[in-house]
Amino acid sequence: MKPTIRDPHLQANATRREFLLRGGAGFGALALNYLLQDDRLFAQAKPPAATGPLAPKPGHVPAKAKNVIFLFMEGGPSHLDTFDPKPKLNELAGKPLPASFGKVITSMGEGNAPLLGSKRTWKQHGQCGMWVSDWLPHIATHADDIAVLRSCWADGINHSAGVCQMNTGSILAGRPSLGSWVSYGLGTVNQNLPAFVVMQDNNSTVVNGPRNWGAGFMPAVYQGARFRGDGEPVPNLNAPQGVTDAQQRGKLDFLNELNREHAQTRPLQTELDARINSYELAFRMQAEAPEAIDLAKETEATKALYGMDEKETAPFGRVCLLARRLVERGVRFVQLYHGAGSKWDAHSKIESNHSQLCRASDKPIAGLLQDLKQRGLLKDTLVIWGGEFGRTPMSEKGDGRDHNPYGFTMWLAGGGVKGGQMLGKTDELGLHAVEDRLHVHDLHATFLHLLGLDNMKLVYKYKGRPERPTLNEGAAYEKITGT
Repeated sequence: MKPTIRDPHLQANATRREFLLRGGAGFGALALNYLLQDDRLFAQAKPPAATGPLAPKPGHVPAKAKNVIFLFMEGGPSHLDTFDPKPKLNELAGKPLPASFGKVITSMGEGNAPLLGSKRTWKQHGQCGMWVSDWLPHIATHADDIAVLRSCWADGINHSAGVCQMNTGSILAGRPSLGSWVSYGLGTVNQNLPAFVVMQDNNSTVVNGPRNWGAGFMPAVYQGARFRGDGEPVPNLNAPQGVTDAQQRGKLDFLNELNREHAQTRPLQTELDARINSYELAFRMQAEAPEAIDLAKETEATKALYGMDEKETAPFGRVCLLARRLVERGVRFVQLYHGAGSKWDAHSKIESNHSQLCRASDKPIAGLLQDLKQRGLLKDTLVIWGGEFGRTPMSEKGDGRDHNPYGFTMWLAGGGVKGGQMLGKTDELGLHAVEDRLHVHDLHATFLHLLGLDNMKLVYKYKGRPERPTLNEGAAYEKITGT
């Protein structure tokens, strides 16, 4: 049956097919409207609200921080030689661990090895009188800006499990990373840059690789985007010479059309949607990312602040400066790996190992804190420092330390955190956390709370069951959050 259509542009008694064919041409106006909204001559006074999985979302509690920069010292820095002095350890150096500590399981099986004293010189810094060793003289100048957590503990006894848990909350692979949970829970305020960016100081492979910043069982759109720390941070970002924006847009639209047709019959493969989103993001990044990662616009004084004028500090100084530029432009979560490839893993020669790594990271980190503070960004940016675990008071191979997940140190700055605090405690030898013990789940709950997210209310349904970032446990540390 033919419908009767009253339209001067259509013939009377036109068929349904003719109506759709002629009327469908009007849908082109929708595409035109989309293209013109970014044109200065036609743009609306207020841009349309961001939509999609990474659109900004409200949190569960009032947020103190808007962004995160996680400084991950991969391999496990020694708390006993940086932020947690133990005079008793030097008194008992060379002797076995007292029997009162019981049997200690270590990754290399040397729990009964002689105790190794610390050769560090310790001083109190800032108005708070924080103890920091001579390995970190630049960070020490920010003692009143940081809160040191001396009672952290974890379950992972080796690097794979430890790094996995510090990133995802579990020693087993397959769960979303902390940055992915933050992206899922809050979205991002800048739709032209990734919500979650990962960089490292060298080209070595971080243990577990991309799984550390993966989205696990959540849609792949929430995974971290890897930027290079040297050379061109985002390879192949710019279109080839001679290719116009219109041509690039046309190619992308055609490619997306093919991808969406392919994805319609494969709804469970979220990587397809993520790939489509990544193409769209890459197109938008061509306008904004080049400026965001262009360090040539920074003054020589700023570069020197980060140690970019010195060979040893330049690699990490560069990624720290890039991190500041990214959070300044709305990137929600930036994770920086220092010592990528487990370089902090000092099973032997800890003096030379940690001396070099501390020199390479100390000035860039202090420069980051100072730069964030003087620009007014530190109050909104939570800076996290730490590794997957600490080191044992017992020696290994005579001049090194084994892995210690039983008690270690992390510190926080900015993002509403009150500086000048030394919280928690390990025992007199620095082996076990004994006061205000903070498991990795408690740490993650604390970070999330500062961002306005309740770890028990942040839920993703997977296969019919509610999944949470801290595996249904953990509580925010009240001495940090103030709740």
